Order: sequence, then C-alpha cells, then structure tokens
Amino acid sequence: MNIVDLGLVYGIDVTANVVHVEMTMTTAACPMAEMITDQARAVIAAIAPEGTTVDVRLVWDPPWTPDKMTGVAREHFGWG
Repeated sequence: MNIVDLGLVYGIDVTANVVHVEMTMTTAACPMAEMITDQARAVIAAIAPEGTTVDVRLVWDPPWTPDKMTGVAREHFGWG
C-alpha cells in the first residue's frame, strides 16, 4: 500500500525550485518514519528537475486516523 492511499500525505506545495511535502505517520512512535520520509524525498528528487530542493516534513496535526485512507486502502485492510 502506498503512502497516498494510506492518507499519510497531507499536502504538497510546488514553487519555482522547491517541492514541499507535509506528511504524517500512523503514530508518532512509528519505527519506519525516517525510512519512509527518506524514500519519499528520494522518489520526488528522482523526478524533479535538477536543482530542485525537496523538503519533506513530518507533521502531527491533525493526527492520522483510518478515515484518511482511501476506500481501496480501507478495503485492503478489511476496514471498508
């Protein structure tokens, strides 16, 4: 399951040379947070024009809840 369908991406803002992403984890204690944000940063950098700054920030407000998931994700996990 990807981070968009899980509802972890809260916002994306693109300006001339900066891609700013606000995302969250399902819990502040998520042991995968650093790996997930590093991977998001790497994927964005790979498709962005050279010289683009990629800023991925973890935010905790609003807290993540399962209702932020897409219907496909909820069904996948049996929550639909």
